[in-house]
Amino acid sequence: MPQTIISCAVTGSAPTPEKNSAVPVTPSEIVRSAVDAANAGAAIVHCHVRDPETTRASMCMELYREVMEGIRDAGIDVIINLTTGPGARFSPSANDPRKASRDSKMCSPSNRVKHVVALRPEICSLDIVTMNRKHHVFLNHPEHLKYMSAAIQSAGVKPELEVFDTGHILNAINLIKDGLIKSPPFFQFCLGVDYGAPATVESINMMKSMLPKNAVWSAFGISRFQFPMVAASVLLGGHVRVGLEDNIYIEQGVLAPSNAALVEKAARIIHDLGSSVASVAQARKLLSL
Repeated sequence: MPQTIISCAVTGSAPTPEKNSAVPVTPSEIVRSAVDAANAGAAIVHCHVRDPETTRASMCMELYREVMEGIRDAGIDVIINLTTGPGARFSPSANDPRKASRDSKMCSPSNRVKHVVALRPEICSLDIVTMNRKHHVFLNHPEHLKYMSAAIQSAGVKPELEVFDTGHILNAINLIKDGLIKSPPFFQFCLGVDYGAPATVESINMMKSMLPKNAVWSAFGISRFQFPMVAASVLLGGHVRVGLEDNIYIEQGVLAPSNAALVEKAARIIHDLGSSVASVAQARKLLSL
């Protein structure tokens, strides 16, 4: 790869400030962390939002707006990628499996993309996946995916197709064939997540072999697999993702001081392996934005 795009997943829903105080929570913290990551070399910042009081995942439109406007007002050129992942967690009730338990967090597909339609970031994530997790099912119904894909496309936003296993790629290819996702598609391999594809070179090679010929792809591993997957992705011709959403350590037993530190380490790996870190302009060209 002549250039490798670094995406930074600034904050997600699982890592909490109790686990690492560097995890950003408030909109101002998320903005500051995203800007620092961009200055460190990330061409893309992938953003969730959190309730500032509870620190838990949120879907509040105003929080998304505050993050988007804050990053843009910071005067730095970076590609903003907003999540559409929240709202797809199902756990059955113990007494009636047809009904959701109190732990479920399901909402309509229109609610899951309303911030994307309103704010129009350059990219948004789209999880092409239904799979078991430890305590729930990550549930994305086929008709919901079709609705969300069409809404994202109508808004002029490019979906980052998040796939956790090989069958998810086949699902995404059907959406492309149906005209709901424009070419060239952008795939993100999410590796090492419980009950998904393991974070191995073999997984990347298998998933890469299934992609449409014009696809652009990136990969990330969670926790201790983050930096090994950076190296594997670069060597196999893909792009990379790091960030506190996926991993809170900079090395074994040492908490990461910031998202920027994770980006800087990824950049060193990229350079050491003979590639170069893509600028924002180069990333836009590579992704056909």
